[in-house]
Amino acid sequence: MIMPQDNTRLKVLDTVQAAIAEGKPVVALESTIISHGMPYPQNLETARQVEDVVRQHGAVPATIAIIAGEACIGLNEQQLEHLASTGTKVRKVSRRDLPFVLASKMDGATTVSATMLLAAAAGISVFVTGGIGGVHRGGEASMDISADLTELSRTPVAVVLDIPRTLEFLETQGVCVAVMGSDEFPAFFTPHSGCRAPCRIDTPEQAASMLLAAGQVKGLHNSGMLLCCPIPEQFAAEGQQIESAINTALDEATAQGVAGNEVTPFLLERIRSLTGGASLAANIKLVMNNAAIGAQMAKAYAHQKKHVSCLGRSKL
Repeated sequence: MIMPQDNTRLKVLDTVQAAIAEGKPVVALESTIISHGMPYPQNLETARQVEDVVRQHGAVPATIAIIAGEACIGLNEQQLEHLASTGTKVRKVSRRDLPFVLASKMDGATTVSATMLLAAAAGISVFVTGGIGGVHRGGEASMDISADLTELSRTPVAVVLDIPRTLEFLETQGVCVAVMGSDEFPAFFTPHSGCRAPCRIDTPEQAASMLLAAGQVKGLHNSGMLLCCPIPEQFAAEGQQIESAINTALDEATAQGVAGNEVTPFLLERIRSLTGGASLAANIKLVMNNAAIGAQMAKAYAHQKKHVSCLGRSKL
């Protein structure tokens, strides 16, 4: 079936629309972390803080969610409050769920894959999240592979696990993977995974240059790029303890037959319980760090893109 294409279902917040039109840096943010990632009101406070971090580093935040069947690119205060207070009652929306949720005029919290798609549709090139889904344990038999990975291969947005298989899958899909300031691919709560980083960069400006270069080559401009930021060193010791809890929770999920989109909520709750809440605090620190780097990257990208455009006009 060939479907008509337009963006009439997108509702872009005025401040975000103005920034996009003027070529200013914009950073997309997912909403599942608000509804399913932490309890109320901490989720609302964190959402506000992450948006503030993006602003402090010179970019415009655009939290993305589905509100009453409209794909909202940027949320106002009332919408943020609604999403946070409703919590897990809001449907978790991946790419595959978008047609149903939009047509049914439902509310939805967008995952990485859905946020990427909607960000690209709105003209936003940088998206910040705490982490992405990957090839789950036993994925070689179950084929349990997150939609986040395939979305990276077909959506031109830069996004700031069974890690070895996840990296292999991303390589197969042709997704550029870079690590900020390290030669080792990080695990979620620790800088170390034992896997070598495919590419190393040391500044947000370098990341922006990669994104710009990809957009200047036909074929490369249709896929995304994954930029991984290791947990800041001051939180690494705490991270090691949380990684141990993650392994325990993963084993419990397997033993209890937890699968599909129920895995992440189960893991988050068990890890939070096993660590006495330390995982939630560390997760917030991770997201804040990623938001700062993502905003710096978006700012550099906007500057470099404008510079290239000016050079092109000067040659005419």
